[in-house]
Amino acid sequence: MTPIHILLVEDNEGDIFLVTEALEERKIVNKISVAKDGKEAIDFLDKKGKYENTLMPDLVLLDVNLPKKNGHEVLEYIKSKENLKQLPVIMLTTSSSEKDILRAYKNHANCFITKPVDVDNFLKVVFSIENFWINIVTLPANNSNDKR
Repeated sequence: MTPIHILLVEDNEGDIFLVTEALEERKIVNKISVAKDGKEAIDFLDKKGKYENTLMPDLVLLDVNLPKKNGHEVLEYIKSKENLKQLPVIMLTTSSSEKDILRAYKNHANCFITKPVDVDNFLKVVFSIENFWINIVTLPANNSNDKR
């Protein structure tokens, strides 16, 4: 199994801790990068500023409710860029709003998952994401790591 690089776009420190710990505990993910707002996520993906030499992620876990640019804006940006649109994006959010769900799928999110509030169930969701997206799914080859 090939290790992968995940970009976690999340502003909640508790959720960042839970996701990163859960994935690191299983030792499957090679790298987890964190962006704490939507603008930072776009800068990361565009390799701007301090992200100039970063490797592109193989998968994005994206919250909806983010400062600066919300998750929907980040998703729209990703799916509008030729060099990014194949990047799988999982909306992982506290929102269960039908409006958010429809908007995410309209903008080509690969899936929409509402975060459970209970820690054990939250960890089960992270393990399920890992199992499906890392162990079962074949992700596209990451050809975006060249300089743009």
